[in-house]
Amino acid sequence: MPSFPLASSSHPPRSRGRRRGFALFLLVALAAVALLAGGCKRGGEGSADAKEAAKGPAAVPVEVAKVTRRPIAASYSGTAPLEASGESQVVAKTSGVALAVMAEEGQVVRAGQVLVRLDSARAALQAAQSATQMRKLEANYARSRQLAAQKLISANDIDQIKYDLENARATNRLANLELSYANVVAPISGVIAQRSIKPGNFVQINTPIFRIVDTSKLEATLNVPEREVETLKAGLPVQLQVDALPGKTFDGTVDRVAPVVDSGSGTFRVICAFAGGGLLQPGMFGRMKIDYDQRANALVVPRIALLDDESDPAVFAIRAGKAVRVPIKVGYLDGSWAEVRQGLQPGDQVVVAGKTALRDGSVVQILGGEARPQVAKAKAKATRAGKQ
Repeated sequence: MPSFPLASSSHPPRSRGRRRGFALFLLVALAAVALLAGGCKRGGEGSADAKEAAKGPAAVPVEVAKVTRRPIAASYSGTAPLEASGESQVVAKTSGVALAVMAEEGQVVRAGQVLVRLDSARAALQAAQSATQMRKLEANYARSRQLAAQKLISANDIDQIKYDLENARATNRLANLELSYANVVAPISGVIAQRSIKPGNFVQINTPIFRIVDTSKLEATLNVPEREVETLKAGLPVQLQVDALPGKTFDGTVDRVAPVVDSGSGTFRVICAFAGGGLLQPGMFGRMKIDYDQRANALVVPRIALLDDESDPAVFAIRAGKAVRVPIKVGYLDGSWAEVRQGLQPGDQVVVAGKTALRDGSVVQILGGEARPQVAKAKAKATRAGKQ
C-alpha cells in the first residue's frame, strides 16, 4: 500500500491559516447574531414606548356642575342668644309673712295681677289710726274757718291747723300705700320663670320672690363689623335657625340699629326681633341671616367650585375634555352659591369634586360618562401628536 505524506508535515503554514480564518468567521457570525438579537429587543421596547405614548395622559375623574342663573341675595350672618324683650324681678316692698302664693312657674300673668298676699294686720291698723287723726283735724279746720270768719281766731292759729291737717292726710296716704304693699302684684305681663317663695315664708323688704319674662317678643343682639354700617337698616328681613330646633326657620326683622361704632371692637349693635309665644324661648342660641340686597337672575356656580388655594378667585372649567383654570370675578355669596360677575357663561361646566388632582390642561373624565366623547377626542389628538 502506498503511503501518503501527512498534511501537517507537508504544508504546515497553510493549515494554520485555515483554522484562523474559520475562527474569525465564527466570531463575526456570533457578533452578528448578538447585534440582531439586541436590535430586535430594542425594537420591541421602542414599540411598547410608542404604544404607551400613543395612549396619552391618564384622565382625572371629576364631578362637574353647570353654570346657571338663579336668584341670589347679599346677606350678613351672625350668631347670638335670644333674649326676652321684657324681664322683671318681683320684689316685696314691705316685710311680712306670706299668707297666700297665687302663681306658679310657667303660669302666664298680666300686669297688676296679685301674686302673693302678705300679712297686713299691722299696716291696716296704722292706716285706720292715721285716718282717724285725719278726720279729727278736718273737723278742727272746718270750725277754725268759722271762727276766722267771726274774727275769733288768729290767722296764725288757722294756718297751724291747716298744716296739721295736710300732714295727717300725707300720713294716711303713706299708711294706705304700705297696706297696699301687702298684695305683691306683677309689674309686667309675661310668664313666671322662677318662684322663690312658699306660703308661710317670712318675706323681707326688697327680696326678689318671682322672675317674670315677657316672651311675646324675643330679641337677639348682633355685634356687626363697622363695614356693614351702611347696609344694615331697620326693617330688613331676618331668617333665624336655632340649635334646639334643627330644620326649622323663623322669620323676623331688624328692629333697631345702634350705629355708634365701639372703638375697642370695631362693631356696632343690630337688634333683631322675632315673634314669641311659640317654639322660640329665651336663652336659645340662634343663627341669623340678614338679606340686604336681591338679584333675581344672577349667574351662579356652586361655592364649592371656587379654588381655595388661589389668591384670586378662579375655577376649573371643562374645555375640550381638559380642565382649564379660569379666573372669575365673584359677586355675592349666598349659602352654597357664588355669583359670577365675569369669566364664565351660562352652560359652562365647572369642576366641583376632584380639583386637588387637577392642573391647568389636565385631561378629565366626568363621572357618569358625560365627558367620554371629549376624553376620546383629547386622546386621539395626543396620539396624532405622538406619531408626528
